[in-house]
Amino acid sequence: MTAQHTPLAGLTEQLSATTLLRFATAGSVDDGKSTLVGRLLHDSKSVLTDQLEAVEAASLKRGQEAPDLALLTDGLRAEREQGITIDVAYRYFATARRRFILADTPGHVQYTRNMVTGASTAELAVVLVDARNGVVEQTRRHAAVAALLRVPHVVLAVNKMDLVAYAEPVFAAIAEEFTAYAASLGVPEITAIPISALAGDNVVEPSANMDWYGGPTVLEHLETVPVSHDLASCKARFPVQYVIRPQTAEHPDYRGYAGQIASGALRVGEAVTVLPSGRTSTIAGIDALGEAVDIAWAPQSVTVTLADDLDISRGDLIAPSGSAPRTTQDVEATVCHVADQPLTVGQRVLLKHTTRTVKAIVKEIPSRLTLDDLSQHPDPGRLVANDIGRVKVRTAEPLALDAYRDSRRTGSFLLIDPADGTTLAAGMAGDSFAAETVQAVADDEGWDF
Repeated sequence: MTAQHTPLAGLTEQLSATTLLRFATAGSVDDGKSTLVGRLLHDSKSVLTDQLEAVEAASLKRGQEAPDLALLTDGLRAEREQGITIDVAYRYFATARRRFILADTPGHVQYTRNMVTGASTAELAVVLVDARNGVVEQTRRHAAVAALLRVPHVVLAVNKMDLVAYAEPVFAAIAEEFTAYAASLGVPEITAIPISALAGDNVVEPSANMDWYGGPTVLEHLETVPVSHDLASCKARFPVQYVIRPQTAEHPDYRGYAGQIASGALRVGEAVTVLPSGRTSTIAGIDALGEAVDIAWAPQSVTVTLADDLDISRGDLIAPSGSAPRTTQDVEATVCHVADQPLTVGQRVLLKHTTRTVKAIVKEIPSRLTLDDLSQHPDPGRLVANDIGRVKVRTAEPLALDAYRDSRRTGSFLLIDPADGTTLAAGMAGDSFAAETVQAVADDEGWDF
C-alpha cells in the first residue's frame, strides 16, 4: 500500500512493525551499566564472533576467566584500563520485534553532561541501581536529568540482586523510594525490574531465582514499550534544510524545499505558514524517495513544493497555518552546560535551532539548579561544565521555537561559541520539569554538582 492511499488512522500499525527505540542507560559508578548492555547484546545474539573473541582475549589479559561483557561497550582504551565508562557508547542491535539504538552513558558526576547527550533523543532511560547500595545521590541526578529531558519512559533496573540473595524486600524498598522521587519530578511512566546483569537474571531470559517477580524482562519491556506515533496529536514542523532549484529545460520553474519532518504529518492541499516571515501558501506537492505522495510524516526526509513562489531559504520553518508556533527573539530556557569554558552573562553566542543558526547574547542567568535537592540558587553569574540552569537569551533574528514540553525536537537548541564552534550548552525552551518541584533557596552554600 502506497503512502497516498494509507489512511492516517492506519499509520500507527504500519509504523509499529518496524519501530525503532532509542534508549539510554545511566546509573552510579560500578552499578553495572556496561555489563547490562553487554548482556543484552550477547544474549540477544547481537554480537559478532570477532567482537566476542576480542572481548574474551581482553578479559584473559586482565586475569578474568569469563568474558567481561562490559567490554562490548567500553570501547575507549582508558575505559577498559580503568573499568569505567567515560564517553557515551552508542550501539545498534535488533530483535525480531524491534530495532534499537542504545547509548551507554557515564556514571561519574563529572560526566553528567554526557548523559544529557545520550538521553536527549532517547524515548526510554534505563537507570541502574546497585541492590546493595540502593538509591544514591547520582541515581537522583540521573532521574532528574531524564525528567528534565522529558524522557517518556524510565526503567529502574535494580542490579546485582544475586549479591543480596535475590531478596524481594530489598527490591521493593528501592523501587518504592525511586518511584516516589521520579514521580515527583513528573516522570510519566516508571517500570522497576530486579536483575543480575552478570548472571543474566531477568535481562533477556526470566530468572529462576526470583519467582516472586511476575513482570517483564528488560528486553521484553524494551520490545513492547509503546513508541509514540500518534500523528494526529502532533503539530507538524518542517525545518527547511535545502532549496532545490534545478533550472533545467525539464524543470525550468521547479522550487522544492528539502528537509526532514521534525514532527507531525504534512498533507498536499494543506494551508501552511512559513516562519519567521509569516507568509502563507498551500502545499502543492510532496516527494518522498523520488515518488509523489499525498501525505508524509516524521521523521521522513521529503521535498515539499508550494503553490506560491515565496522567498524561502535554509533555516525557515514550514508549519500548518492553524498550529504554527509564535516567533520570538527572547528565549527563556533551561540549559545544561557542556563545555569546559563557562557561560557568562553578556556573552555573545550562536543559537542553533533545527536548521537555523542566529547570533544571540546571554542577557541573564536567573538561577542554577542542584539536582541533589532540586533547589534553585539565584543569580549565579555563570554556568560551568555539568551545570544546569535557567538562562534568558536575546536573538538577533526571530525564531519559531516551540516549548520543549510540546516538542523535544523543535523546543531544543544549542548555544555555540562563535569563535571556534564549540558547543557551550544544550537548551530546552520553556519550563523545566513537568511537575513544579523545584524550590528557590537564598544561599549557594553546599552546592555540589
